[in-house]
Amino acid sequence: MDLKPFIREIPDFPKPGISFKDITTLLQNPIGLKATIDLFAEKCSDFKPDYIVGMESRGFIFGAPLAYKMNIGFIPVRKPGKLPAAVHSIKYELEYGTDCLEMHQDAVQPGSRILIVDDLIATGGTAGATAKLIQQIGCELVGCAFVIELKDLKGRDRLPQVPIVTLVEY
Repeated sequence: MDLKPFIREIPDFPKPGISFKDITTLLQNPIGLKATIDLFAEKCSDFKPDYIVGMESRGFIFGAPLAYKMNIGFIPVRKPGKLPAAVHSIKYELEYGTDCLEMHQDAVQPGSRILIVDDLIATGGTAGATAKLIQQIGCELVGCAFVIELKDLKGRDRLPQVPIVTLVEY
C-alpha cells in the first residue's frame, strides 16, 4: 500500500523552505495506521529482533505497536532525566550543539538483537547515536525501520552496514 497519500505536507514549516511531513494525518486514519504497522512487520520479520528500540517521541508511536505485532519487547530511548532507573547514555552532535539519549541499563542483555524504529530519518543524527548506544552496550543492531526517509539529507550514511527499511521516500 502506498502510504504517501496519508501524509500531509506543510510548506514553510517550521521555517521557510522546509516542507514538513506531518504524520498526524496517517495516525488518525485507521487504514493508514494499520497498513504502516503491517508493512513494518512484513518487511522487518527476517531481522528476527528480540526488542524494538524507539526514540522519543514518535518512535514510541510506531515502535510499541510493531513490538506488539511481532510479539517482542519495546524499549524507549529518551532525553536525559526522563527515565527513573539507572541508564546507559550517549552524547551526540547536533547542527548547533549537543544532545543526549538514555536507555535503562536493565532494558536489554548484551547480545540482544535490536531493531530501531522511528517515524523519519533525515540527517541520521538521532538514529546514528541510538545505533552507537546499542552497540556500546553489547547488543546487535539487526536493522532500522523508518516510516519516512528524506533521501537528500543522506541519513542512511550514518548507519553503514545496517539494513534499513523505509516505507515512504521524499
